[in-house]
Amino acid sequence: MPVQYILGEWDFRGLNLKMVPPVFIPRPETEELVEWALEEVALRPRAADAQEGPLILEVGCGSGAISLSLLSRLPQSRAIAVDKGDAAICLTRENAQRLHLQDRIQIVPLDVTLEGSWAHLLPWGPLDLIISNPPYIFRQDMEQLAPEIRSYEDPAALDGGEKGMDIIEHVLALAPRLMKDSGSIFLEVDPRHPELIGSWLQSRPDLSLNLVAVRRDFCGRPRFVHIQRSGVRGGCPVDVQPGPLPARVPR
Repeated sequence: MPVQYILGEWDFRGLNLKMVPPVFIPRPETEELVEWALEEVALRPRAADAQEGPLILEVGCGSGAISLSLLSRLPQSRAIAVDKGDAAICLTRENAQRLHLQDRIQIVPLDVTLEGSWAHLLPWGPLDLIISNPPYIFRQDMEQLAPEIRSYEDPAALDGGEKGMDIIEHVLALAPRLMKDSGSIFLEVDPRHPELIGSWLQSRPDLSLNLVAVRRDFCGRPRFVHIQRSGVRGGCPVDVQPGPLPARVPR
């Protein structure tokens, strides 16, 4: 059994989160995803009279690690966290209460693969940011995962389909319906995915989404993508950025 489940808790970017099987355990790489999103938010111009921070959607919230970490660093922000698993919804709710962030987050059971499901999110207003560590393992690679992962963690949080793109494609196809014109999407992906995502977006110019940057993880693998909505169709140069290099064990 993974040590996180044995202890019943784990730290993520300084937050002590409750952990229970089979909810996906957040990895060190995902801390880098959050840091990149925070860097981009800090760079954005903000109106002098703005009273609120960004409205954030986390797809596949699991323990709530990503959205709660963002809320803790962005005091004026609000978040919506969605997951199709009941255990994940319950755990995110517990962790939000544990961190006294429950008043700034809406936790919604939602399967993004179901047609029309995202209509439930429209009343909260247009999103500034969508962020996710979606299931992205190529199906043929599932058997190669460590035994403790296969035995204890929810396979639905790992299996991304034949090319690991099933949930990623759903998120990208639906995002423009919910986002502001300048909204951003941050995803953690397999190192093979940035090229696949770039090609897929080029085949869907109707979405007006551009892959604007790829960042490497601490092992030098292209692990994170930044996609931005724009009214201008067509591709744009992709900036491949190096990631930080802390001494951590990779997934």
